[in-house]
Amino acid sequence: MLKSVILAMIAAAALAGCTTDADVASRNLSRAADMFEVNRRVVFYNGITGDYMLSIEGLCSLGNNDKAREVSITCKTGPGEFKKHFLGLSDNVTYFVEQLEPQPVSTYRYRVVFKPAAILPDIDVRP
Repeated sequence: MLKSVILAMIAAAALAGCTTDADVASRNLSRAADMFEVNRRVVFYNGITGDYMLSIEGLCSLGNNDKAREVSITCKTGPGEFKKHFLGLSDNVTYFVEQLEPQPVSTYRYRVVFKPAAILPDIDVRP
C-alpha cells in the first residue's frame, strides 16, 4: 500500500514538473472565472450574416459539463444572485469569450478552492 502511495506521489510530481507557466496561469484564470472573479464578455456570432446575435457581460462562468452544440453561462449579478443562460450552437453560430480586465494569478502555484457549503448542501423539506 505504501509503495502505491509513493509511486502515485512521484507520478503526480513528474506531471506537475511538465506543466508550463502558461498552463498554470490558464488553470488559475479559469478557476477565478468559475468563482465569479473575472469580468468577461461572451459574444455569439452568426458566421453567415456576420452579425453579432447576443452579448453577455459580467462576472460570468462558462458551463463545464454542457452537451454537444450547447453552452451554458452563469453570471453573478449581486450578492447571492445569479442568472443562467442556455444557448444552442449551430453550423453557422459560434461564440467567443473575452476577458475584459487583467487578472493577477500565480504561475508558480495552483489555486485550490475548498467550499464546505458545496459538500454539505442545503436541504429543502417539502410536505
